[in-house]
Amino acid sequence: YYEWLKDIGEKKSWSCKPPEDPLTNYFADDYCVGQVYIELYRKYKDNKMIVPLKAHLDQILKDPATGSLEFEGTDKYRSIQRWSWCDALFMGPTVWAKMASITGEKKYLDFMYQEYKATTDYLFDKDDFLFYRDSRYFKSKEANGAKVFWGRGNGWVFAGLPIIIRELPLKYKHKDYFIKIYKQMAGRILALQSADGFWHASLLDPASYPNPEMSATAFFDYGLAWGINNGYLEKEKYLPAVVKGWKSMVTSVWPDGKVGFIQPIGADPKSVTRDMTEVYGVGGFLLAGTEITRLIDKGIL
Repeated sequence: YYEWLKDIGEKKSWSCKPPEDPLTNYFADDYCVGQVYIELYRKYKDNKMIVPLKAHLDQILKDPATGSLEFEGTDKYRSIQRWSWCDALFMGPTVWAKMASITGEKKYLDFMYQEYKATTDYLFDKDDFLFYRDSRYFKSKEANGAKVFWGRGNGWVFAGLPIIIRELPLKYKHKDYFIKIYKQMAGRILALQSADGFWHASLLDPASYPNPEMSATAFFDYGLAWGINNGYLEKEKYLPAVVKGWKSMVTSVWPDGKVGFIQPIGADPKSVTRDMTEVYGVGGFLLAGTEITRLIDKGIL
């Protein structure tokens, strides 16, 4: 697997910026691949794997986006926007935290915290402990009158927090900030789990989207299992939910290995069918599987 990933890095010249799209310096989705480059660097200690990524982040630091966090449409958010959509809290800050960890340079953590807090102050609902996908949904309502909180959007945020937390220095002054958000979300996510173990495309209006949504379920199950494994969540309270979540997830796997019930690319809840699959949902499934395996190896499960 490492060799396969390394070959991809070589073919891309370890770049994270699509050459055909020169306006995306700030677009977090484009440099999310830096997570892979940094993990490969940790194994092979080859500087060429991180030099382009570091230059990319340094350019952002030199000329940071300073605009509003109001979501301004696809073209704008791809070119100059900050982390104005909640998915970006998985794509972007994870890379900044990893870069800080391998270089020891505080500037990457300072930027990551500053921008993460700005986005959270803007998109995090302090009553529901969930994230709006972006500013377009602040006043939107589901068919039952509830706020619109998208399952996978919150899944991205929740799955990103373990990656960030484990990269932070032990005595980092803002570490508790991230742990607090993680625990607040964990409690809310636990309460929203279906009796069958899965979560829905709409977290507060499951009746309108009754089918399982496996990308959200996978990210939530991963995040909860990680919390048990690392002592952030109580085993007695959260382990039954993790087990139910995993049992739900395996029912979505076809005989040929395809993972179904994964909502296609989007920004809000949509209906899902067993035929639907996407690579990020498979990635979430594998993340959850790694943490389930660790629970077994530790004798917790």
